[in-house]
Amino acid sequence: MHLKRSLRVGAHLLAVLLVASPSFAQNKIQHVLLISVDGMHSVDFANCVKGVPESGNQTYCPNLATLSSTGVHYLTALTSRPSDSFPGLAAQITGATPRSTGLFYDVTYDRSLSPPAKTTPYGIVGGEKLCPSVLGTQVGFDEEIDINYKRLDGGGGINPDYLPRNPKNNCAPVYPHTYIRVNTIFNVVKDSGGYTAWSDKHPSYEYTMGNTGDGVDDLYTPEINSIPVALPASQYNIQGCDPLPDPGAAKSTNAWTDSFQNIQCYDKLKVKAVLNWIDGLTHDGSGTAPVPNVFGMNFQAVSVGQKLVEKSLNETGGYVDAMGTPTNALMGEVQFVDTSIGQFVNELKKQGLYDSTLIIVSAKHGQSPIDPNRVLRIPADNPALEPPSQVLSPTGVGPGLPVVQADEDDISMLWLGDQTQTQADVATLMANENNYGQGQIFAGPLLTLFFNDPLSDPRTPDIIVAPNVGVIYTGGTAKVSEHGGFAEDDRHVMLLVSNPKYKASTFLDQVETRQIAPTILKALGLDPTQLIAVQKEFTETLPGLPFTQK
Repeated sequence: MHLKRSLRVGAHLLAVLLVASPSFAQNKIQHVLLISVDGMHSVDFANCVKGVPESGNQTYCPNLATLSSTGVHYLTALTSRPSDSFPGLAAQITGATPRSTGLFYDVTYDRSLSPPAKTTPYGIVGGEKLCPSVLGTQVGFDEEIDINYKRLDGGGGINPDYLPRNPKNNCAPVYPHTYIRVNTIFNVVKDSGGYTAWSDKHPSYEYTMGNTGDGVDDLYTPEINSIPVALPASQYNIQGCDPLPDPGAAKSTNAWTDSFQNIQCYDKLKVKAVLNWIDGLTHDGSGTAPVPNVFGMNFQAVSVGQKLVEKSLNETGGYVDAMGTPTNALMGEVQFVDTSIGQFVNELKKQGLYDSTLIIVSAKHGQSPIDPNRVLRIPADNPALEPPSQVLSPTGVGPGLPVVQADEDDISMLWLGDQTQTQADVATLMANENNYGQGQIFAGPLLTLFFNDPLSDPRTPDIIVAPNVGVIYTGGTAKVSEHGGFAEDDRHVMLLVSNPKYKASTFLDQVETRQIAPTILKALGLDPTQLIAVQKEFTETLPGLPFTQK
């Protein structure tokens, strides 16, 4: 018994020694835990700390409330534009907008690349002879590039035959990490002698490796769109997921996001990975490793709690009013995430790492609309209406059609087959605005205020339509909100930076989540200008922190 205990203590001591590299050993903050609670608005945080009538006006996120008592709360933090997961995380770990990363969505279009060697499961047309003869292709960096997206491990990773190819590089497949144009915080920390780890929802999040492809030492990416399966405690070391709590939503046609309960089991996999990292282990606990200098995960539970209509349980997520009062389903997801964050804090304290760890809690994106009365799903709620892509390309979207790619959630991003038609297509959209939910059109000089010119950057969409708040482009009724857009509900997310030695404060001025990246490096005693995006976009650190005070 004493021998086993000594071995465990010895392994942890080794991990601590390994992490104490010269770059970090003398710094007060030696570890940064970055947590993205996808969908978590600033108002969600405010409500859960103060409480709502449904919670007896008592806090229902006590662990987050405790963190805020020793942290800086940024009341007006805005995530990326567009507010999708891909550019949302990229902002946090690179300091960049899509101008520099080249990431707009997980599925987009690139006019300079060639199609994949094989047609993807979701229908991106491929073929061996299409490179280099064909220029321009849909780029799918969602689950469709997995070897087998129906399996939790993605079938073992990414299938290169489903990747776009570079005609200027012997038609080599373009991996997500070679697609992103800049480095990440993980690259900088690792290059400085540190250890890094991250967990996210698709194998395609290997783009966190940065443009050199080697930034994350321990990357764990269970496939969120796989078929839900029981997670035996003997294998995964988590409780309550064997059998799954919602077996009716664990059929061959389901994903983890189809259930308010099963999504918590999915997130528990990543929670356990973070706990293992804190304990000086690899993500699966199979071996010892340094405690990462920068590490973290994204939660999906709150996002599902905001969006899902689980008809089999007669339960709807989201909000009950325009003030952001959560439904019972959403409140339960916030409570689950809060409990998990409490586990992180307790484990950091147990390992003597709490004082030397900076905890940052934010979100890749928000969710729109908050007000349930604003929901208008097009065409699901009104078959007479149609999304902008159909207005411009009535016979469909894809190669050889007027619109070659459309990303349409609560935004419409359109890549045109003929870019000379941009002005005419804008005129068509203006004349048919009642068909797609009205809103604002971004094209030409208005578009290039935010993004690179689509005539010079092969990835920039030609037209973006930001419809009225509440419009969601979907043919189904299984969700009551969506993200990706430019609206307040899409972008206004929570942001909390906490350490037990900090005094509670609230910063009122507007900040952006892309400021998280240089802030992390500054906290660790590293130079933020080692980030390419900081050099290009002059991204500043977050104000109001002890180590960023001028």
